[in-house]
Amino acid sequence: MKATLCLISMTLAASGALAQSQQAQQSQQSQQSQQSQQSQQPQQAYPGSAAAAAKPPATSQPATSQNDGSRPELHQRYPRYRIGANDVMDLTFRYTPEFNQEVMVQPDGYVQLRGLPADVHAQGLTVVQFTDELQKQYSKILHDPVINIVLKDFDKPYFIAGGFVGKPGKYDLRGTTTASQAVAIAGGFSDGAKNSQVVLFRRYSDEWVEAKVLNLKTVLKGKNLNEDTVLQPGDMLFVPKSNFAKIEKYLPRTSLGSFFSTPVP
Repeated sequence: MKATLCLISMTLAASGALAQSQQAQQSQQSQQSQQSQQSQQPQQAYPGSAAAAAKPPATSQPATSQNDGSRPELHQRYPRYRIGANDVMDLTFRYTPEFNQEVMVQPDGYVQLRGLPADVHAQGLTVVQFTDELQKQYSKILHDPVINIVLKDFDKPYFIAGGFVGKPGKYDLRGTTTASQAVAIAGGFSDGAKNSQVVLFRRYSDEWVEAKVLNLKTVLKGKNLNEDTVLQPGDMLFVPKSNFAKIEKYLPRTSLGSFFSTPVP
């Protein structure tokens, strides 16, 4: 009888130990599952912490690359020519030569074209853009028109030299021309010119104009050649007056005869 009771108590003890072991395993598996779920979820930084400071603020609107007008647009290095007022163009139609014509852009930017009831706006467009526009307009009366446009007379690239140069004025910009070369084309520096502070004005748009000071005095001495900027169409060079030239008219002038107190033999 005692042996049977001992056997029963041992069995119950073993069953309890097995149940506790299973509960411990289940608890450990539950903790591991919770930890894995927390690691998968993105962590939120507390306000004022270093992680919150490093994290950029969320924006409700998507970022845009459009210019908001607060800064100038990038200037193209080799921009295509855009049609201007009074430009003359020769239009050639490959399959319908009866539409060949020579047109001039009116002061308001429109051109009158043969066969079209309304004028077409051309000012500000490149030749490629204007060709596409003409093909679109003539496709209303022709089947797949092929049009070729050649500029015959147009506003040539130029630069302006002003201030204390030999011949101020407007000059054609032919090929690569630097600021010192432009001054030489304009007759060089005149007496009283301040060649160490030549101002280069460059217009990017109707609202943005860049003014850059060039020290051409050191350039002419063979130093700091990077100051000799290459001009772009429409640039203006202004050579100011030196400080000495500003006060020269107020300085007393002595006649040369005063230096010769005795007659020269």
